[in-house]
Amino acid sequence: MKYCDYVNTKQGSASVHRFSNGNTLPLVQLPFGMAAFCPQTSDNIRWYYHPDNRSFEGIRLTHQPSPWIADYGAVVFMPQSSPVRLGGGARWSGIRPADAVLKPYYLKYRLLRSRSDFELAPTVRGAKAVIRFDDNGENYFSVHTVQGNYSFEYKKDKNSLYITTDNCDGGVHKDFCEYVIVRFPEGAVDVDSVLIQNDDETANGLKISGKNIALHIRLNNKETEVAISTSYISFEQAELSLDKEIGTKSFVEIKNEAEKIWEKYLSRIEIEAKDEKQLKTFYSCMYRAFLYPHRCSEINADGKEIHYCPQDGKIYDGARFTDNGFWDTYRTVYPFFSIVAKDELKEMLESFIREYKECGWLPRWLSIGEHGCMPSTLIDAVICDGAVKGLVSKEYLEIALEGMLKHSTTDSEDKRFGRNGAEAYCKLGYVPYDLEKESVNLTEDAAYGDWCIAEIAKLLGKNEIEKEYRERANNYKNLFDVETGFMRAKDSNGNFRPDFSPIGWGRDYTEGSAWQNSFAVPHDIEGLAELYGGRDKLMAKIDELFATTPDYIDNAYGCEIHEMTEMAAADFGQCAISNQPSFHIPYIYSALGNVEKSAYWVEKLCEGAFSYEDDGFPGDEDNGTMAIWYIFSVLGFYPFCPGKPEFVKGKKQVKKSVINGTEFDADKFDNIISYREF
Repeated sequence: MKYCDYVNTKQGSASVHRFSNGNTLPLVQLPFGMAAFCPQTSDNIRWYYHPDNRSFEGIRLTHQPSPWIADYGAVVFMPQSSPVRLGGGARWSGIRPADAVLKPYYLKYRLLRSRSDFELAPTVRGAKAVIRFDDNGENYFSVHTVQGNYSFEYKKDKNSLYITTDNCDGGVHKDFCEYVIVRFPEGAVDVDSVLIQNDDETANGLKISGKNIALHIRLNNKETEVAISTSYISFEQAELSLDKEIGTKSFVEIKNEAEKIWEKYLSRIEIEAKDEKQLKTFYSCMYRAFLYPHRCSEINADGKEIHYCPQDGKIYDGARFTDNGFWDTYRTVYPFFSIVAKDELKEMLESFIREYKECGWLPRWLSIGEHGCMPSTLIDAVICDGAVKGLVSKEYLEIALEGMLKHSTTDSEDKRFGRNGAEAYCKLGYVPYDLEKESVNLTEDAAYGDWCIAEIAKLLGKNEIEKEYRERANNYKNLFDVETGFMRAKDSNGNFRPDFSPIGWGRDYTEGSAWQNSFAVPHDIEGLAELYGGRDKLMAKIDELFATTPDYIDNAYGCEIHEMTEMAAADFGQCAISNQPSFHIPYIYSALGNVEKSAYWVEKLCEGAFSYEDDGFPGDEDNGTMAIWYIFSVLGFYPFCPGKPEFVKGKKQVKKSVINGTEFDADKFDNIISYREF
């Protein structure tokens, strides 16, 4: 079978600003590739693709991990026939969505206005494209901007277009620049007829710079192959990558290579599905699992991997990975990689740990640079999970522990870095709401992070640190309110916030209410159960959660946020499977010994909230996090507490699964499955 044939790359892309069915993009790239490509069907800067649109504005070189984070290093390529036009609202061409071909390794669009086909296949840091017009005439390959400053220059002696852009939404050094080269075959370009465009003015020329600009390359032939390469370091480095990854290879060769790579990754888990829907949903999710994080390092002339550091603008040795928010991805992505992508995960972990040496803090939310848009430092769990599974060397673990100890005790002047409220947490045993927003989540995440630090200290034989942080890991108990049965915010004097509602979103909670955020104690679920009066009492509280209508109150946002709407639309009570804080909730039953109850709810969620369709996710997919929740769930097990080398059991929903060449049946285990089984 060809696994790619079961992938719908548009899964989750039928989303809008106020309602997310995934907020995904149909990316054409290699697994973890540096360069990704996506059709642009709208001039909305962030929500620039929708599968129902009948307009086409070009193929965007993109790195966008989420519309909430925005893109960087973006450039748009588009075939045009005369007259050439500039902005998306002017240059767009009609398309028939049914004519488009979108595979993980390949895309093809038919442009009705210019009567042309545009095909593309990716490499790690670039792509090969084919532009095919029906007729000879004034046909162009146009290059357009997105946001920021750009420069375009066509060099006759190189048969190449050289592009720079500082397009980025923050978190980078002032000199940040992406370098892009588009190489044409000898004799393919009518150099005397190349056009430059700035706003409404068009003229002959080979060079232009500015914000809202375009360069239109007149093509001599009806069919032209072009090679694209990117770098964050220099044009010279982009040329090295182009020669290494593409060289003299044809478009068909690049396409076939990309397909083989994707088939290899997708086949790491083989399933015998119960029906066609499950098969397509599973492999569409598998495709999403391997898109992020993006590699953002390059191979120099000596064959050494090097990378640009967005914090100081310098070049360092080693691989680097970006475009990941650990508040989301720690829950499923990295435990999944520890099973099916161990070698890649080792590289990633070393890359994340090196961030501490290069910028002084371990990362929180990387999108080329640090954005820090979600609370706390869940990188603790990512590193701890890799460490207890033997995937981090002692040398790197020592560096990681140093970084963890720093952010667990020290407030950063720059709120993007470290744990917000760390010093108050050390003093009071919780983060007070009068000093920090989302203080309940900050406290719970800090306690979990402290447990992760204790585990790493244990591995390194640092007994005093382990003892101290094991005690700190109990700090979540300081916010438990016996009367209501919820985690509640306290002020600096130890008083609960008076105006409490369990359905009040925001303020003291992250993207949820007390219902979604009172059970975030994966490292000590037994201790949480004791607060409720025993296992049965905690499970009864989870029963109540599922039985409570999905009502909500806006306490802080000033409007209804899309996660509220999505929880109500999914309608699984207060289990907002549309967002990450609820991911572990159905598995609390299994963690406490009741596998059947977990299996019941997980199967309902998989059947009712997920599909391979364009609206196939119940909320933001978030860099593989939600897709992998589904993968784990239908296979019948789940990483309830990253940092523990084990999984809790659900119920196998597929007929058969083969992981890394070995058949695996989760139903043969009790409620806990050891990582050693993989």
